[in-house]
Amino acid sequence: MIEPRPRCWWSGAESAKPDPLMVAYHDDEWGTPVHDDTELFERLALESFQAGLSWSTILRKRENFRAAFEGFDPAAVAGFGSVDRERLMADTGIVRNGAKIDATIGNAQGVLALARELGSFDAYLVSKVPQPPATLPRTTQSGQIPDTTPVSDALSKDLKQRGFRFVGSTIVYSFMQSVGLVDDHLPGCFRYRG
Repeated sequence: MIEPRPRCWWSGAESAKPDPLMVAYHDDEWGTPVHDDTELFERLALESFQAGLSWSTILRKRENFRAAFEGFDPAAVAGFGSVDRERLMADTGIVRNGAKIDATIGNAQGVLALARELGSFDAYLVSKVPQPPATLPRTTQSGQIPDTTPVSDALSKDLKQRGFRFVGSTIVYSFMQSVGLVDDHLPGCFRYRG
């Protein structure tokens, strides 16, 4: 049973048949700061896989993704070769998109390169996104949350220059929302900190 409390509209908690995974994601993860490189890589990969699909589809497949991508350990995924790619393309438990699979493997290599350069993927992100995370003004309504910002544009551009793929500004902004680099919980939501 889902505890009745005010939430952001997209959680679906108020719908006739709320998705417990979406509500739990909203309540426990979305907008909560993440600093672990493995979890950051997982969220970036899942946001990339979500492109063109619903987030609930990705959440339902999340455990399968974790198993298929060895817990999203960047070092393990960076070492994936053609046999792993074939295995992933045959895995009906995940989204079988060759371009997204290849991007995830390449992005794992990029995460490792950033960790070598700056100490961690987290350190890189913190250097690119103003801290503390911005919150929405008290007057914000659901249709006023941006899909991109100048910060997500710049981060997307820099990631692409470093060889990352499936990191357009919209995906990057969704990633920023997911890992608490911005806090887009709406006023009225129990998670709003404004």
